[in-house]
Amino acid sequence: MSDSPVLNVQPLGFPWVTVDPFLFCAYHDDAYPQGDERMAPKASLAGRDIGQDFSRKDGWSMYHGDSVPGFPGHPHRGFETVTVVRKGHIDHSDSLGATARFGQGDAQWLTAGAGVVHSEMFPLLEQDKANPLELFQIWLNLPAKNKMVPPHFTMFWSGDIPRLSVKDASGRTTEIATVSGPLEGAGAPLPPPPDSWAAQPGADVAIWTIRMEPGARWTLPPAKGQGTRRNLYFFKGASVGIGGQAVTSHAAIEVRADAAVELVNGDVEAEFLMLQGRPIGEPVAQYGPFVMNTQAEIMQAMQDYRRTQFGGWPFDDSAPVHSRETQRFARHPDGREEKPKLAA
Repeated sequence: MSDSPVLNVQPLGFPWVTVDPFLFCAYHDDAYPQGDERMAPKASLAGRDIGQDFSRKDGWSMYHGDSVPGFPGHPHRGFETVTVVRKGHIDHSDSLGATARFGQGDAQWLTAGAGVVHSEMFPLLEQDKANPLELFQIWLNLPAKNKMVPPHFTMFWSGDIPRLSVKDASGRTTEIATVSGPLEGAGAPLPPPPDSWAAQPGADVAIWTIRMEPGARWTLPPAKGQGTRRNLYFFKGASVGIGGQAVTSHAAIEVRADAAVELVNGDVEAEFLMLQGRPIGEPVAQYGPFVMNTQAEIMQAMQDYRRTQFGGWPFDDSAPVHSRETQRFARHPDGREEKPKLAA
């Protein structure tokens, strides 16, 4: 038996391969141009399949947007979306009546539960310079007992996300941001939504980003729980060592969660996303945006959506965006409004 902590290495595709309790992970890295007066690309859309554009033509896509890029109103049931925006902004609206503009390191955690419709649009706010957008969207499954809970909307502002900066013996820095899960030295973890798998005892869910300076070394500590699975997504950089194994191209790397794993970076800055958790271990039935345990439940989800539209869409537009001047904010279904704290 090999002593290597590396269990599996797969090339990164779109979306990235995931393991239970995660269902899906998409990395969007779009080099959007300047925006026009509508916050749409100030560029020709010729040659794009508008409404279904995943082409990455000129380094960016319109996705399902026809003016502003993004994803107009669409339903979900039976799981959660965790959206971490590293560059740019998302304008969010949903059938609960919640709205938000978030980005620049913020994360949104949306429990779809029994059903929610939401839109995620990418307004191009800058008219005199480029509008890069970089984000992860992660789908985290819900256990059967929580698949029909009421939907829940949560914002984690960048300034509130616990972070740890560590220098190795050579003075080279590794920085870890913890959207979910504890990390010694990073401070108290943010509480996940109450019905999330991440909130269940022993679920051991962690969502971290890891940035390493050239030549940096850092040891990833072992997970806390029993039966946890852990994937490292090496998505930026040239080469890294994972537990003594060289990885020279971007990859999804499953490592043993019960062991400390040394990460050694090569000659250019490297970044990872880490997803870990104890598997839910239940049957998964999926049809597009609905994730349940049986095909009968999928059929019921489709019927319920046709009948109720999961509460209906309270906005005039299927792809609403806020004004260019609007700053980051979140308005919850009960009308409560919050904004990120100003940096000290």
